[in-house]
Order: sequence, then C-alpha cells, then structure tokens
Amino acid sequence: MRRYILGFVCLLCFSIFSIAQEHGHEQPTAEPHGDSGCGEPEHGEFNPGETAFHHISDQNIYSIGPFHLPLPCFLYAPDKGWSVFSSGRFHADAHGNGHMAVDGYVLVEGMVRRIMDAGFPAAEVEVGHHPYLQKAKGADGKEKEIPFVCYNSQLYQTEAKSTADGGLFGGGITSFYDFSITKNVVSMMLILALFAWMFISIANAYKKRDGMAPKGVQSFIEPIFLFIQDEVAKPFLGHMWEKYLPFLMSLFFFILGLNLFGQIPFLGGSNVTGNLAITMVLAIITFLVVNFNGNKHYWEHILWMPGVPAWVKTILTPVEILGVFIKPLTLMLRLFANITAGHMVVVIFVGLIFLFGKSGENAGASYGTAVGSTLLTLFMMSIELLVAFIQAFVFTILTASYIGAATEEAHH
Repeated sequence: MRRYILGFVCLLCFSIFSIAQEHGHEQPTAEPHGDSGCGEPEHGEFNPGETAFHHISDQNIYSIGPFHLPLPCFLYAPDKGWSVFSSGRFHADAHGNGHMAVDGYVLVEGMVRRIMDAGFPAAEVEVGHHPYLQKAKGADGKEKEIPFVCYNSQLYQTEAKSTADGGLFGGGITSFYDFSITKNVVSMMLILALFAWMFISIANAYKKRDGMAPKGVQSFIEPIFLFIQDEVAKPFLGHMWEKYLPFLMSLFFFILGLNLFGQIPFLGGSNVTGNLAITMVLAIITFLVVNFNGNKHYWEHILWMPGVPAWVKTILTPVEILGVFIKPLTLMLRLFANITAGHMVVVIFVGLIFLFGKSGENAGASYGTAVGSTLLTLFMMSIELLVAFIQAFVFTILTASYIGAATEEAHH
C-alpha cells in the first residue's frame, strides 16, 4: 500500500511540475510596449481560472508533462481550400504557443487560430513567441480580448475555429473549420484500442478457461459486467434486456474508460467526457435509440394520453413532448458538468501554489501552500475517481430507464 501511495504522490508532483513549466510564468495581457518591433507583451498576475480552462481545452497538440507531441492538422477555409500539415511545424513552446505561422495559421495556447489579414504571407514564417491580447470583436460580434501575433514589427489579429454554438459559448462561424485529430480524439483512439485488446483477451480467456474461475483482468471486469446486467439491464428492460445490453455496456465502459484516463495527471490531461460536444453525441445516440424503439403505448402517452380530459391534454401534451428532448439534454449536461468541474478544481488547487507564491517570487509562500494544495488535490483526485464510476453508472442506468419506458407494454 505504501508503494502505491508513494507512486501516486510522485505522479501528482510530476503533474504540478508540468503545470509549473507551462503556467509558472506570468500571463501576457493586453497592451504591448517597448522600443523595438511590437514590443514585449505586458504580464499580469497568474490566473488559476484561465489556467484551468487551458488545461481542459481540446488542443491540437498532445502534452505529456512538459513535452508536446505533434498531431495532424486538417484545416479548411472556404476562400483558400484545405491545409494539411503536422502541428509540429508550429514549433510550440512550453505554453503551447507556436513560434512559426504555417499557411496563415498559428498555434495559440495549444489551439490553431487563423490570421485574419488576407495580406499575411502564406509561406512558413516566424512570429512572436507570445500572443498579444487586445480588445477586438469576436465571431459572436462581442468585444473581447483576442490574441494577436507579431510579424515584421506589426500585430495581426487571429480568430478561432468555427463552432456551431450560435455564439452561446463565445464561438460561432469564422473563416475556417478545424477537422484535425485533436487531443481528445487521440484519447478516444487510445481507449478504443486498449478496451478492444482487453475485451478480446477476456473473451479468449473464457474460451480457454471454460468452467474455471476468472483470472487476472477477467476477474475484475466480470463483477462489473454482471452488476450492469443484473442491476440495470434486467430490472429496467425486462425480457428485452439482451437486445439492449450491448448498447448499455458500450456506453458504460466508454464513459468509464475516458473518465479514468482523464484522471492520469501526466498523460495529456484529456477532458473527453467533460467536452460538451462528446456528451452531446452520446445523448443524441441515446435519444435516437429510445425514440426509434418506442412502441405505440409510449407515443400514445406522449401525444394522446388516453383517458385524460381534452382540456388537460392541451397542457400536458406540450410538457410531455418537451420532456422527450429534456431527458437527453440532462444526460449531456450532467456528465459534462461533473467531469469538467472535477478537472478544473484539481488544476485550481495546484494553481494556488503559484498564486500565493506570486509565480515564484515568494518561495516561502509557494512551499507552504504546496503542502495544503497537495493534500487538497489528493483528496479531490480520490473523489474524482469515485465520480468517474458514478457518472458512467448514472448515464447508463438513466438510459436503461428511458429505453424501458419506451418499450414497456401496456398494462390493463
């Protein structure tokens, strides 16, 4: 047990070192100053909130500690076509900011942005190491601090990739679309490969050890599998449990695997199930499975409600129809909010070391805060380990209950 605890503390310390490498310096803010070129960006105080958002963002590079692994970029701009290259060509520094601009694109805090000026060189050119944050209008039409880059003593405004959120989360449609393989995509591929290998191995073990007690990873997965089968699928789905069991198991292990993978401090810090787009897709799949398999009895109680007075139907029918869409919405938001909040709290606890230590200026405060911050982070990570299982289970059991309600036969 002592070895496990020591190993866990070492992983946490490595994670803190990684954050220090990336965010131990002061953050650049709005106005440049200096006597030559664009000047140097002014630096503000360390902001744990901004650091947390940076670490949970889906980036075009995969970070392992202070090291960055390049990922393929597939960028499309309607006015110039496709640009395909490796994110390694940006020559990213420890902050995830690229030293080079490629085909009019730059890397800012790990994410690709496009330079808005059409006169910017399309060739690979060197730009400033740090973004200059200045007030400008974003894709949603609102004024905000937007990164600029310096080239040939001139500042150029950048814009983020297009997002179909209608400006709700500060995004919108911009001049380019990003179809790249990002950090979250790589994480999903890794989990898919790991689970494919694991379940194929378990299936082969059942064939070779027929009638024998489970062994190794087989003995770990079997109780979990039986629990979902006996406590979720059978009670909610009745005699139809076998039909939907593969779907429920896929949901549970997909969410659980990504939740647990995101807990490993130094392997990219991926936040896949804390990404609203991922949870939305999972919720949409559940929505389609539930409503495409809904029987006559299910739709009658939503659209007609036999035996209910007509004047009451005018009130309840819109509520029931709205409920059809609210159910997947709550699935999406619950998983997203719980996983994102956990990741952010952990990073903020670590960030307190640099906040109270004034980014290294006050060594005593840094060391003193490190003790409390480490204990809080260890506690939070243990809670997050529990949340990883709970959220996978909650998503699965609610999906089973929705399918059960849609396929239940009428009782007279």
